[in-house]
Amino acid sequence: MSSYAFWNNKGGVGKSFLCFAAACEYAHQNPEIDVVVIDLCPQANTSEMILGGQPDGAKTIKKFLKTGADRISVGGYLEQRLNSPFQQIEDAERYTIQASEYNEKIPGNLSLVCGDNLVEVLGEAVRQTAQLVVPVTAWKKVISWIKDLQDSIRETRDNDCVFFIDCNPSFAIYTQLAIAAADNLVIPFTADESSRRGIENIIALLYGQGDEYIASFARLSFFKRAKEEGIALPRLHTFISNRVTLFDGEPSKAFQAAHKAIKSTIESIFKKHRTVFAYPKVAVSDRFVDFPDYHGVSIVVSLTGTPIHKLKAGPKIINGERIQVNIGSLQSYKQALATLVEFL
Repeated sequence: MSSYAFWNNKGGVGKSFLCFAAACEYAHQNPEIDVVVIDLCPQANTSEMILGGQPDGAKTIKKFLKTGADRISVGGYLEQRLNSPFQQIEDAERYTIQASEYNEKIPGNLSLVCGDNLVEVLGEAVRQTAQLVVPVTAWKKVISWIKDLQDSIRETRDNDCVFFIDCNPSFAIYTQLAIAAADNLVIPFTADESSRRGIENIIALLYGQGDEYIASFARLSFFKRAKEEGIALPRLHTFISNRVTLFDGEPSKAFQAAHKAIKSTIESIFKKHRTVFAYPKVAVSDRFVDFPDYHGVSIVVSLTGTPIHKLKAGPKIINGERIQVNIGSLQSYKQALATLVEFL
C-alpha cells in the first residue's frame, strides 16, 4: 500500500487538478489496483471533478453532505472520530464512494472519500482533541485518523490499494492529518517566488530544515512533536513544474529564470538533507516533471470530469461556450502525465 499527498504551502499551483489527473491515469494504467482518492481540501475541487465536474459533480457532492452518520464524506468521518477519538470506528470503509457510479468516465477501480467544507469547521475541535493531556498518546492518535481510515479501507479490499490525498495549501490540522497518512509527497509548483517560499516552508514544517530562522520556529511545533511521537513523515517524492510557458517550443526566459531559482533551492536541500527524499541516491533533478500550460485542456477536464485518457481533441461546447482542445496541447499533456504516473 502506497499513499501520495499532493501539497504545496501555496495555493493556485494546480494541485487539485493534478491530483485528479494523476489518480485517474494511475487507475487507468493499473486496473488490478484499487485507487482511493481522499479529498482533504475543504473546497472539494478534486471531488467535484471526479463526480462529473460542473454542475453535475457539485450537485452530487450535496447528496453526500447530510447530517451525522449519513454524511458520506471525509467530514462525516472526522465528525464520527470526534465521538471516538482514540479508537477507530467500525465500518469506516462506508465513507468511500464508487466514483464510476456517478461519473461513468472514471475508471471502475477508483473510489473517493468525498471532500467536505465541514472539515474547516471541525478543525478547531480536532486540534483541541489532539491537545488533551489524557491519554498521553492523544496527539499521536488524533494525528493518525486519516492513516486509520486508509488502514480500514485496505483491510476490506482484495486488491492492493494506492491512495492519492489532495491537501489544502494551509498547514491546518486537517492538512497535518493528511501528511501523517502519506508515504510520499508530490509537490506541484508554478514558476514564481511564492512557490519557492511555499517549498521552503514545507521543508521547515515537516523536517525542521532549510532557512535557519524559519526552521527554528518549525522545530518547536509539528516537526518536533512528530519526531517525539514516532510519526513517520512522508518523503519528498516528485516535483511538478506546472503550467510551463513555451515560446517557439521552448520554455520562455522568464519561466526559466523562476524555475531555476526553485530548482536551485531544492537541490541545495537535497545536498544537505538527502534522507528526507524518497530517492536519496538519485539526482533530484531526475524527479522533476514539466507540465505544459494546458489552456483548454484543463477547462474541459475540470468542468466535465473527464480524465485525460478519455479526452479527445477538437471543439467542445461548455456552458454555451466553444472551447478548442488542440491535439498538440493534448498530446503534450498526456506525455507529461505518463511520465508522472511512471514515477509513482
